[in-house]
Amino acid sequence: MKVLFIGGTGLISSACTHLAVERGLELFLLNRGSDPEGALGATPLVADLHDETPAGKAATERALAGLRFDVVVDWIAFTPQDIERDLRLFGGRTDQFVFISSASAYLKPLGDWLIREDTPLANPFWDYSRNKIACEERLMRAYREDGFPVTIVRPSLTYGDTQAPLAVNSWERPFTAIARMRRGKPLIVPGDGTSLWTITHNSDFAKGFVGLLGRSEAIGQAFNIMSDEVLTWDEIYRQTAAAAGVEARIVHIASDFIAACMPEMKGTLIGDKAGSAVFDTTKIHRLVPYFHATTPYSEGIRRTVAWFDADPVRQKVDAEMDARWDRLIAAYDRGLASAVAEFADEA
Repeated sequence: MKVLFIGGTGLISSACTHLAVERGLELFLLNRGSDPEGALGATPLVADLHDETPAGKAATERALAGLRFDVVVDWIAFTPQDIERDLRLFGGRTDQFVFISSASAYLKPLGDWLIREDTPLANPFWDYSRNKIACEERLMRAYREDGFPVTIVRPSLTYGDTQAPLAVNSWERPFTAIARMRRGKPLIVPGDGTSLWTITHNSDFAKGFVGLLGRSEAIGQAFNIMSDEVLTWDEIYRQTAAAAGVEARIVHIASDFIAACMPEMKGTLIGDKAGSAVFDTTKIHRLVPYFHATTPYSEGIRRTVAWFDADPVRQKVDAEMDARWDRLIAAYDRGLASAVAEFADEA
């Protein structure tokens, strides 16, 4: 099976690249070629699909010249404009086109506690999610009107050796939270810590994902792909601290308060992580019966911490974000003390 990954060297996609090569797929990676070691046995094709200048388009056409694929996966499509480009490039050039959407696209608060593929899509709080929804809508219209062979995949929060997937952390420098824990500083958990959440190791996601490739039954369908392990945010933080060799110090702060003080977090919290997220994975298990998530968070996060500890160069800390968390906790403490004092005066 001849497969093209657009991207293929990111946090989630690299695990899928590993597994696809391991299973003998004829894999091509189309990207800017900035990470040649990330090809991992695949055939590299060098072009920048986001370069829509005449020269950029010509470079893409040269990279794809004469090639047709059983499957094309775009790991870096985030906007409807990206989808229009993909429709232009791959219409008639593939038997299956896989779009990576997001479980953050589901409407919250939920009408039903279990999130299925037919749960309504809507997210008024996060541009990222709204764009993913718009991409899905455009692709499904192309499927209905033109027979474009789309499959949609919706991952939940997915991590690997290089990421510590906490609700409040620096995504670019995730060691920041681990460093705080080891210094005895508190970490912020949104809400009261009892919301249920689903976190998936990238190696587990890859099993379900690669199993969908080349499956005609998946055309025109959307799939949840994630672990069936469900933990509270408090437990996720406790297991992260245990992996780091310390006990978790947790400060519970309402998501509304966090977003009011740090507006850039409104999407990821109010639009995603403020409520529970438990998913029905019946559909992917039915089509890919050998898919099972076998890496519990307690094991996966130990691997993550070990990866950071293996090389001090990896232990980068976002000092600005670390300081902002201190300010946020201090503001919350002052507000709480003031409210307690006000109500004590009434007693």
